[in-house]
Amino acid sequence: MKTKRILLIALFISLAAILSIVERSIIIPQAHPGVKLGLANVITLLSIIMLGYKDAFLVVLLRCVLATLIGGNPVSFLFSITGGLFSTLVMVLLWRTFNQHISIVNISIIGAICHNLGQLFVASWLAHELLLYSLLPILMISAVITGYAVGVVTKRVYKSLQARQVKVYS
Repeated sequence: MKTKRILLIALFISLAAILSIVERSIIIPQAHPGVKLGLANVITLLSIIMLGYKDAFLVVLLRCVLATLIGGNPVSFLFSITGGLFSTLVMVLLWRTFNQHISIVNISIIGAICHNLGQLFVASWLAHELLLYSLLPILMISAVITGYAVGVVTKRVYKSLQARQVKVYS
């Protein structure tokens, strides 16, 4: 592995962990508890595009571990890792299969939906309560909104990195 690639992976892990930690302190007025912006998913998407699926999974895994060690707990880790890995899996499959036909913004929206589904599954499993699925409409609406925003930011950041000739390693 080249030094620049290792450096980019480390940078992405660090940025994603920082964004996860910072996001915990952001309160969205009028939002349902548990609704978050998903800022670290910008880094996940960039990892998929620029590094490939193996390193993207590594970035997500280590982001979840670091964010939990710095400011989380075992339950938050379970939510984070389940949503993160499930959404990354779906986004990787979409990117590898349909990247010529579907935009990064749409992949981001679908990833946000999958992230929320993964976390809702964990919540219902931990609470032994299927009634939690009644939150699905709220979570899906928030996923579309936040997924769109994350996708737009990712698209702009990626274009900016391309303009600066940052190498893609995927």
